[in-house]
Amino acid sequence: KSTDRAEDVLARCAKGDIFLLTMQDALYPDRLRNIYDPPVLLYGRGRMPLFDEEVAVSVVGTRTCTPYGISAAEELGYQLAKEGAVVVSGLARGIDGASHRGALRAGGFTVLAGGVDVVYPRRNQGLYEDVAAAGAILSENPPGTPPEGWRFPIRNRILSGLSLAVLVVEAPERSGALITANTALEQGRDVFAVPGPIDAPSIRGSNRLIR
Repeated sequence: KSTDRAEDVLARCAKGDIFLLTMQDALYPDRLRNIYDPPVLLYGRGRMPLFDEEVAVSVVGTRTCTPYGISAAEELGYQLAKEGAVVVSGLARGIDGASHRGALRAGGFTVLAGGVDVVYPRRNQGLYEDVAAAGAILSENPPGTPPEGWRFPIRNRILSGLSLAVLVVEAPERSGALITANTALEQGRDVFAVPGPIDAPSIRGSNRLIR
């Protein structure tokens, strides 16, 4: 078969300072390798930590969050990183971005699983660059892959797969964060949730997890 596509991807990786990890590489985390459907190949930017030696916690939540959720995500991201944990999240606006900002403020690693060279949302360009400088950005998709909606639930298994636990900060009844929580339970990970006001729709899913 033609290798033109593969050679093009490798050229883009070299030009964009993107590293590749296969399942045979020593830096490929055993924690991720041992889930039901591990990614065969990971693309990355930044500095890959030794995940299997780290306490990694995935912090997730809704994009349409409350000020309470933003405050909780930043504080928890900060405290986790301050105590030496690796904070894993997805760079989305809302809870994801807040947890990244908190973790970076403490000088800890922050790792996400979005597109390696496609910043989404664009408003998080600065945060993306900070994460790449302090930690690592990972994706199973080749450079240039658009952030189509159907890719996010598939991506979530990597968030939980890299982590020892998933922390849901704020999530409504239908939320990608709950998909991540369910995937984490299937992978044998611990799941934690931040309690919130009983009358806030954006926290019903989180409260239901606690129940």
